[in-house]
Amino acid sequence: MSTPTAIILFAHGARAASWAAPFERLRELTQARKPDVAVKLAFLELMTPRLPELVAQLARDGVRELTVVPVFLGQGGHVLHDLPVMIDQLKADHPQLAIKVVEAIGENAGVLAAIADYCVGAADAQ
Repeated sequence: MSTPTAIILFAHGARAASWAAPFERLRELTQARKPDVAVKLAFLELMTPRLPELVAQLARDGVRELTVVPVFLGQGGHVLHDLPVMIDQLKADHPQLAIKVVEAIGENAGVLAAIADYCVGAADAQ
């Protein structure tokens, strides 16, 4: 049964397969909180699935709305330049999809507060 909505956690990618482990855990945690939504992980480079291939597969599977969450701490060139170009192309290639891109996680005040809490707690635990 296809899911009409999806969340794509979009990360950079790396040569070492172990690099993706925390992102997979994040995907699992997100999926557990949104059981009626397909939650997937896609990469910019070096790992698969790549964003265009995953979006095409989701479209074939009947997804009609998707949210792309850039799992980047900062808004460098990939988030500011590469991702918008990719999204424009995906919207052109899949006009039936409503594609929304949210801010990079590192730009979100709640995420930054949680990271700061961790840093303070880690320092206090010493």
